[in-house]
Amino acid sequence: MILSAFWFFASLMVLFALSVVLLRNPVSCAMSLVMCFISLAALFVTLDATLIGIIQVLVYAGAVMVLFLFIIMLLDLREEKSRNLNFGATVGGVLVVVAFLSILTQVILANPAFAKPLPALIGPKVSDVKMIGMTIFHSFGLPFEVIGVLLLSATVGVIVLSRRTLR
Repeated sequence: MILSAFWFFASLMVLFALSVVLLRNPVSCAMSLVMCFISLAALFVTLDATLIGIIQVLVYAGAVMVLFLFIIMLLDLREEKSRNLNFGATVGGVLVVVAFLSILTQVILANPAFAKPLPALIGPKVSDVKMIGMTIFHSFGLPFEVIGVLLLSATVGVIVLSRRTLR
């Protein structure tokens, strides 16, 4: 049951990721990205990482996507106009994707570690929240603060871009 739910949400996530790339309306792309984030959160829940799934919904599908939609609405972005496809670029892109997939397949098939089943997790039950909190604040204090400064600068950038007239 869990395996089928995992594959369902994985395929749903890939479908919405493709729609983010292929759709021309920016609002539709942003909403597809929200659904992609929610599908990713469901994948985390199927992998017994409930806290990470909840954080995924709250932070990315909630706060970050509201900011993206705010920017899209504020900048009044229109639907992208249709362009003619460049045949050489399309063929080159397809060849790069095929080459990447063939190399990836060869690496996976050549490495015997991928065929070995993973050992069962045995050990004391530790709270996810406690472990994530200890890891973030003890080992990654500086990157955590840098992300806060980056989000602050992004917010200031949104405010600067949203101003209609300059003094």
